[in-house]
Amino acid sequence: MRVNCSSSSACTANSSEGELPVGLEVHGNLELVFTVVSAVMMGLLMFSLGCSVEFRKLWAHIRRPWGIAVGLLCQFGLMPLTAYLLAISFSLKPAQAIAVLVMGCCPGGTISNIFTFWVEGDMDLSITMTTCSTVAALGMMPLCLYLYTLSWNLEQNLTIPYQNIGITLVCLTIPVAFGIYVNYRWPKQSKIILQIGAIVGGVLLLVVAVAGVVLAKGSWNSDITLLTISFIFPLIGHVTGFLLALLTHQSWQRCRTISLETGAQNIQMCVTMLQLSFTAKQLVQMLSFPLAYGLFQLLDGFLIVAAYKMYKRRLKNEHRKKDTGCAEGCHKKKSTSLKETGAFLELELKQPFSVKRLILRTGVSQVVARG
Repeated sequence: MRVNCSSSSACTANSSEGELPVGLEVHGNLELVFTVVSAVMMGLLMFSLGCSVEFRKLWAHIRRPWGIAVGLLCQFGLMPLTAYLLAISFSLKPAQAIAVLVMGCCPGGTISNIFTFWVEGDMDLSITMTTCSTVAALGMMPLCLYLYTLSWNLEQNLTIPYQNIGITLVCLTIPVAFGIYVNYRWPKQSKIILQIGAIVGGVLLLVVAVAGVVLAKGSWNSDITLLTISFIFPLIGHVTGFLLALLTHQSWQRCRTISLETGAQNIQMCVTMLQLSFTAKQLVQMLSFPLAYGLFQLLDGFLIVAAYKMYKRRLKNEHRKKDTGCAEGCHKKKSTSLKETGAFLELELKQPFSVKRLILRTGVSQVVARG
């Protein structure tokens, strides 16, 4: 197999061979509207998430990139290896195996930034990891694909979508940079923008999930094996990413962030690469996997967020019960002390008068008054 590292414009011949089958045809106007709306919403979302990033913390991650290094190891070490092992273990067809491997070699997607915000992860690390993995994909994607397909003896060239990677970088860095600036100049207003961005993020995820199914519903097939892989693949990414971060002594906040970054792949980049590299007939067997992976990726993300919210609520209830029990215990202890003091005074007042007892009674009375 040879990895074609030319630009996307030089490889249009691969994507235009033959007419698209009925299942893959979409209306141009609907697809254009979906693309424009998604791009605008994604830009607004990244701008709002950028409002949660502090330049000082961001610079600290860049100066001491331990978290970034662990994330890149997960992204281009664990994920391609997992994809290769899944393709071999399930004995996939060549076209399906390539789709799984391409997905494993893609950089992290921006969807991880949304879920990281919802689980109170390290947003500075999340956005930095997404940006760094996208930059690293310029070299790591062709390298990983070349290494893992040496034993497959494939003749089909794979086109790395450099233009798509560049567009992703621009759409990611420019809105985030504006968000960081707004957070620096107007910190109060940035909190409001951040709350609005969380709502926009939820709407965007629903729109992408529904529109992705509607626009390419004809590419779905009944291959249970491929659906099973698309279900377990992101789960393996989340679990292995979390464990590796834990083994490298990252904080719990960073562990959650790296876990979400590892399991969330750039679906659009995978689809673009497949479209540039294979014919329409071959795409029928391939496109069902990235679509299914994207949906299960959303489902896994929502489940992780729900589990984290339940965990936080349980901790809050336990702290509340502990505080209530402590308050009741302190109140009982104080009441017992007052009763004992009152009994002591009553006993002393019954004794014969003396100057020493008068001083003692006066002192105890002052203590009671203060209490």
